[in-house]
Amino acid sequence: MLPCYVLLDLETTGGNATRDRITEIAAVRMEAGLEVARWSTLVNPEAPISGFIEQLTGISNAMVANAPCFGDVASQLLALLKGAVLVAHNVRFDHGFLLHEFERVGTPLRIKTLCTVRLSRLLYPQFKSHGLDAIMQRHGISTSARHRAMGDVEVMQSWLTQAQAELGADTVQRHAQTLLQSSAALPPQLETPVADIPDTPGVYLFYGESKLPLYVGKSIKLRSRIMSHFQAAGRNPREMRIAQDIRRIEWLPTAGELGALLLEARLVKELQPLHNRQLRRESALCAWRLDANPAARPLLTLVRGKDLQPQAFGSLYGPYRSKNQALLHLRELAQAQGLCLQALGLESGKGRCFGHQTGHCQGVCCGEEAPQRHHLRLQLALTSHKLQVWPYAGVVGLREHDPRTERTDIHLFDQWCHLATVHSDDELADALHTRTQAALAFDLDTYRLALKHLAPGSRSGVQRVLLGQAETTAPPEEF
Repeated sequence: MLPCYVLLDLETTGGNATRDRITEIAAVRMEAGLEVARWSTLVNPEAPISGFIEQLTGISNAMVANAPCFGDVASQLLALLKGAVLVAHNVRFDHGFLLHEFERVGTPLRIKTLCTVRLSRLLYPQFKSHGLDAIMQRHGISTSARHRAMGDVEVMQSWLTQAQAELGADTVQRHAQTLLQSSAALPPQLETPVADIPDTPGVYLFYGESKLPLYVGKSIKLRSRIMSHFQAAGRNPREMRIAQDIRRIEWLPTAGELGALLLEARLVKELQPLHNRQLRRESALCAWRLDANPAARPLLTLVRGKDLQPQAFGSLYGPYRSKNQALLHLRELAQAQGLCLQALGLESGKGRCFGHQTGHCQGVCCGEEAPQRHHLRLQLALTSHKLQVWPYAGVVGLREHDPRTERTDIHLFDQWCHLATVHSDDELADALHTRTQAALAFDLDTYRLALKHLAPGSRSGVQRVLLGQAETTAPPEEF
């Protein structure tokens, strides 16, 4: 199949390479088609083996109690692997565990890998399942030591021998070389050809068995970013879970990074992927509204939900992802600036507030500070958190163009909200005609993106286009 390779299998205490440990190793080294070495050993994992794993593998805590630790056999395993390709069924699993075990003993592992699951897919595309049990059933291979390391290695060895007899040694070798030259880091069950994914800007969606995506991401180089997920799976538990569950990939091209960021933010909120933590829907988003009357009590009111309208940003400060975050920040400001908790609505009662009694309030609550002066100090304290008023008289477009693909996107914004992304005059006219107040619902992630590109004086590199309306502040860049 290959000039030199090692068929290897591991048994472990679980499926997480960063947390679980190896309990058994088996390896057979092949050179020029001949077996030249065979080795196996139990390994003391230095961690308990659960009842489920013991039942699955037949390896008990008593069996490994006096077995060598991985560090004791690491040099022997390295010698066996030297100059060879590591071949395993779902090689990502075994390779990930070996990387972590060698890292624990201070020895880096650098070795090429080949997955026999992916090889089976290439050699026998007419079959749907390519797990070891399915291969044993369709090829009539049997073993009395299934889920023991050497037993599973011998199953792989028998299957490769049969495949070469049925399809020809040249065919098996050609497909093995193809896999070796491509990325062996790909999950074996992945159905989407990664070579079909362009290395251009866009959004990608990982899917498992469900219709809902596992993960949504963006990149200016789609294929490279997707491959980085799989290459990190041996080191990152979340990436490993994604790699174990993924079945197919979809992608949506954009003209640039801004379009990818906008599309990613929208899809994550709409689809709520399992493994996305950022960009989730923010139903608790809120901001403080400052009363214009210095004598009003309280001076600040929390604004949430539909009341958080961009048209009112002139008197709003924030935003905050929750009420607790808003209250915490306000208390910190009051402490730092000597503001009155009673006037702010953070403390009930009349007369001197508790802060004044402890020297943290300048006395607006008891007539020692003028309400106008306290109001001005509050405004100054909140200045850096003031929500920006929309600086244009109407809709503004941001134009992105990718010279490699000749794709052009125009992202339409009004009141810091993303209305639509269009590609033609007809789409533009339709978007402007059909936009409604509901389309202007405030979104924090979109607001921050729009601020970067549309605030007066910004130089983001994305061209601004005024859509037939006057500007209220600084003129836009020419396009």
